[in-house]
Amino acid sequence: MDVKVGPHWYRNSNGTVEIEGLPQIELEIRKTGGVPVRVNFAIFDSGGKLHAKIEANSLVINEQGAYHLERSEKGLMLTTTSNQKRVLHINVGENDKIEIPEGEFYTLRGHILKITPEEWSVEKVTEKAGETDMKGEPVAVGA
Repeated sequence: MDVKVGPHWYRNSNGTVEIEGLPQIELEIRKTGGVPVRVNFAIFDSGGKLHAKIEANSLVINEQGAYHLERSEKGLMLTTTSNQKRVLHINVGENDKIEIPEGEFYTLRGHILKITPEEWSVEKVTEKAGETDMKGEPVAVGA
């Protein structure tokens, strides 16, 4: 599966996105109706405590109603309810290529991952446009 995080393509991944060496996002292309990608995603606070969780495109944990999940025919978007800040935006493009053009959330290690169309950055690691062949392994962000 090809996954684009910000401007960087990760080709031939297994659909898992590991952030700082720990799995945090799982992606799977769906061929039947509805949202074209199945997403599992864990959202943490700055202390590493689970704050919200998406399983199979549904918010199953949502502490204090802090998040809003919007599904569409192209993907999904998770925002904060207080200020509509985009936490995670996922689209499926041509040939089932998954794109994560923007987002900002805490990793399990308590660092902020920022994704923009120009770059992604976490802790002291920044990645700009490019391409990496994952050879069937998870996408590695911030490793």
